[in-house]
Amino acid sequence: MTSSIKSTALEPDASLDGDAPTLAQRLVRAMPVYGLVVLTIALALLFSVLLPDTFPTLFNLRAILSDKSVIALLALAATIPMITGKIDLTVGYGIVLWHILAISLQTKFGVPWPLAVVIVIACSALFGVLNGLLVELAQIDSFIATLGTGTVIYAVAMWHSGGRQVVGELPDGFVGIAGANLLGLPIGAFYVLAVSVALWLVTEFTPLGRALYVIGANPKAAQLNGISVRKHVMGAFVASGALSGFAGVLLASRLQIGQASVGLEFLLPALVGAFLGSTTIRPGRVNVWGTLVGVAILAIGISGIQQFGGAFYVEPLFNGLTLLVSIGIAGWAQQRRNLSIKRRIAERQLSDATHADPPATATAASADSSPPAAQSAASR
Repeated sequence: MTSSIKSTALEPDASLDGDAPTLAQRLVRAMPVYGLVVLTIALALLFSVLLPDTFPTLFNLRAILSDKSVIALLALAATIPMITGKIDLTVGYGIVLWHILAISLQTKFGVPWPLAVVIVIACSALFGVLNGLLVELAQIDSFIATLGTGTVIYAVAMWHSGGRQVVGELPDGFVGIAGANLLGLPIGAFYVLAVSVALWLVTEFTPLGRALYVIGANPKAAQLNGISVRKHVMGAFVASGALSGFAGVLLASRLQIGQASVGLEFLLPALVGAFLGSTTIRPGRVNVWGTLVGVAILAIGISGIQQFGGAFYVEPLFNGLTLLVSIGIAGWAQQRRNLSIKRRIAERQLSDATHADPPATATAASADSSPPAAQSAASR
């Protein structure tokens, strides 16, 4: 598939003038927008009541924020190309290599940790360039292209590590990237917050973000309006790659070991979070805060189920089922939004035509009611 969820950012949202909606009508309209947010809060409250000794604790909150910060960063990385209608599977495959490389550069080659971080992020951005070239220049489907490059990245990770754990003494500065706390919470949560705010500002309030959404909605129309589709799509893949590289650095700092068996399990929840996020806040449209809500509901759900004593296979089962549900809801939300937009446009056109008719009717009536002499003169 060449696209995931198309944006309808440019479609008119204004409703027709009329009676103010009642409170019940407002609640009904708000449910598709904030229903997932309400469900997330309700799920947290439910587990807090059922598991009062373990779930609503600061320790559990810290554990969730620490464990899911990497997934949240990968989900945000996947969100960027999704805005343009593309999918980047290398966010999951890439983190396998990036976290191994971040450690091996320091332990095997003696590279200072700040330089090692820069090298990892630069390499991940270069793979983003490769993905963009394959998708835009070679015109390969983004799913197929990133699946291919992702598999290559995974093979390189296996070769580089030799299938063994990469371990060694790491400097305190590197360990502190993920190990530090801020305001009593893991610093990884603040990385996620900072990246989210930055992406939100760019995608919602800048010409660049608007161009990305236009491309996601209609690439041909974007090209006709002077937007360089190729440049923006490649930029989206580069940004996605760089962000996944940073997620790899964060994972390496937290685990302090590198192994090729770690990382692939992050791909599915990252995609689930991005897809699920397109069903809330801006239903039918991929958006930053929706992605975070999607990751949050996954984190809360899995944490609660595991504390109930769920089996080891519960997490992949939960992620897989949620992915299917989220894609279905996302498709339904997009269709519903498109139908609503078309209906509003049709109603507005009908309203404009109705308001335009009376003057013409009045003119005709005026002509019919004129004196006979005037009508006779006009006919001559």
